[in-house]
Amino acid sequence: MTDALNPALLPEGFYDVLPPDAAQEAAVIERMMAVLGGHGFDRVKPPLVEFEDTLLSGVGASMARHTFRLMDPMGSRMLGLRADMTVQVARIARSRLAGAPRPLRLAYAGQVLQVRGTQLRPERQFAQVGAELIGGAQPAADAEAALLAVEALQAVGVDRLALDLTEPTLVPALLGALGVARGVDASGVGGEAGTALRHALDRKDAAAVAQHGGAAAAALGGLLAASGPADAALAALAGIDLPAVTRPILDRLAEVVRLIRVSAPELMVTVDFVEHRGFEYHTGVAFTLFARGARGEVGRGGRYRANGAEGEEATGFTLFMDTVLRAAPPPQPPRRVFLPRGTAPGEGAALRAEGHVTIAGLEPGADPLVEARRLGCGWVLRDGRLDEV
Repeated sequence: MTDALNPALLPEGFYDVLPPDAAQEAAVIERMMAVLGGHGFDRVKPPLVEFEDTLLSGVGASMARHTFRLMDPMGSRMLGLRADMTVQVARIARSRLAGAPRPLRLAYAGQVLQVRGTQLRPERQFAQVGAELIGGAQPAADAEAALLAVEALQAVGVDRLALDLTEPTLVPALLGALGVARGVDASGVGGEAGTALRHALDRKDAAAVAQHGGAAAAALGGLLAASGPADAALAALAGIDLPAVTRPILDRLAEVVRLIRVSAPELMVTVDFVEHRGFEYHTGVAFTLFARGARGEVGRGGRYRANGAEGEEATGFTLFMDTVLRAAPPPQPPRRVFLPRGTAPGEGAALRAEGHVTIAGLEPGADPLVEARRLGCGWVLRDGRLDEV
């Protein structure tokens, strides 16, 4: 190929963010961060690149297949470009802030890079906003994370939200209990049958669950059928024969629902007892947030251990700004005022203090009205007054 590459052409999944979208994203992020800061979450700023073995340790192991890697020319060590900021905040908590009082509340905002997009999110680079509550093991911490995510979204005009709760440890505990009782492996259903069962649960395919569920088929089918609006879902558990090991898991889930109901009685809350996709490193109550009219989730979060299986308890959430911006109302454009060449600096400063955007003219002899129209200004300052163009 001898033709010059089109300078506007970018790799698949990468996009230029143009006016006014770039300004809207920055404003929305700062409003969200103000909400998180108001609840005592202190902002941290981890680097874009870390050593691969550090970035992908602990909870970061689940992000390995999403992570770009490159060789550091200065140290000849493999580096990873962050695909998620949660793992970096967990690292900061267990290292730089190991001696800070718990629970530790940290917030963040920044760009992440992933190897490939998905059908619902084709972007490979996008902004995240999130918060992590590290060192709090109580159900109140789970509820705080979910409610804070809701508040941050509502603060930027994303309403009509739905909060979908799940407990990723429930199905493994159920299968493990029944499997041990029947003398099979700890997964309850192993090998190809286990894979087929997991796919059936992901697809919410009741017939396939009955086919592949073995001794757990009836209980899993009951959980699948019970999933839905939170109050009805929890009430339906009384009719399902579940092993005792699942009771503490479900009791905690019910308590989190109760706490959320107290603070946000109008919020739509649903429960999916069998969902686990995207929650591979979570160890307790987890959630996904959806906004009516937006494609894909606007955020997700939940309980995990901050530095692997033996680490301290943590919970938090991440909001995906590409989806958030699609769900947020469009910004009201500020009044753009053209300032003819020679306008006193104080006049422009006064207009900007009132929230106007000023565009300074550069040509002393140019017609102010013509220049204002050409530069997209709806108003022009003349003789100390604002005239509409």
